[in-house]
Amino acid sequence: MKKIAVLVLAVLILSVSCANKTETLICGVTQFEPMNFLDTNGNWTGFDTEFALLVGKKLGMKVEFQEITWSQKFVELQSGAINCIWNGMTANTVDGTTGRPRHEDVDFSYSYLLNQQCVVIRTSRAGDFSSQRDLIGKIAAAEKGSAGETIAVEAIGARGTMIDKTKQIDTFMEVLSGAVDFAVVDSILAHRLAGTGDFSGLMVADIPLGSRMEVYAIGFRKGSDLVERVNNAIMELYNEGKLYEIAAKYGLRESLVIGTDPIR
Repeated sequence: MKKIAVLVLAVLILSVSCANKTETLICGVTQFEPMNFLDTNGNWTGFDTEFALLVGKKLGMKVEFQEITWSQKFVELQSGAINCIWNGMTANTVDGTTGRPRHEDVDFSYSYLLNQQCVVIRTSRAGDFSSQRDLIGKIAAAEKGSAGETIAVEAIGARGTMIDKTKQIDTFMEVLSGAVDFAVVDSILAHRLAGTGDFSGLMVADIPLGSRMEVYAIGFRKGSDLVERVNNAIMELYNEGKLYEIAAKYGLRESLVIGTDPIR
C-alpha cells in the first residue's frame, strides 16, 4: 500500500508541476526600428516587441525574443529554435531567399500593419533618381531574404548588381558610403530613420515601386495551434484599443489595420 501511495503522490506532484509550468513564446526578431530594436539598456523594445508581450499576457505565456538572421528565418522556425517570426514580416510577398510565396512555408496570423517598399538614396543624389527607369543597371542593396530584395532585383534588371546584407539597417551604411546607388527597404523603417541622426544624409526617393500594398503578419510553423490562439488575442487587444495605443507611441497609428486574410 505504501508503494501505491508513493506512486500516486508522485503522479499528483508531476501533474501539478506540469499544470503550473508556463509556456514560452520565443519570437524570432531582427533589429528593425520601430518594430523590434534594442534600447539604451540593451533591452528589446518597439511596436512588435510590446505587441508580443501583450499577446503573451493574454495567453498566459512568457515571451522571449531571439535575434535571428533574416535569410534563415524559416530554418530557425522549422528547427524549433523559435515559435514564430514576429518582426514586421510581409505576408503577401514572394520570399527573396526561397523564391516562393511566404504563405507556402508558414501559417500567418491576422495582418496588423500596412507597409510598402521604398528607395533610399543619398540626399546629394536626389537629382539622379526620379523614376524606376533611373534604377535600371544600378548597384542596389537590400536585406537578404526580404521583400525588398525581390523588388530590388527586378528594379535593376540584368545589367544591375545586387548587394545582399544581413540587416536592413546595414543597407543604409552601404548607401551612405557610396558602395551602392540605392537601397530598397520597408517604408516604415525608412521614414523612421532616413534624414535623422547618423542617417541625415539619406532620403526616401519619390519613386513608387508598384501599387500593391504589403501587410505585416506573424509567421508560425504550418499547422501550429498557436495561430488561432494568437488571432483571438489580437482581436481582443484591437477591440480594447491597446493596439492603437502602442501604434500611436511608435508613429504607426495610420498604418494599423487588422485584416483576417493577410495573403491578399
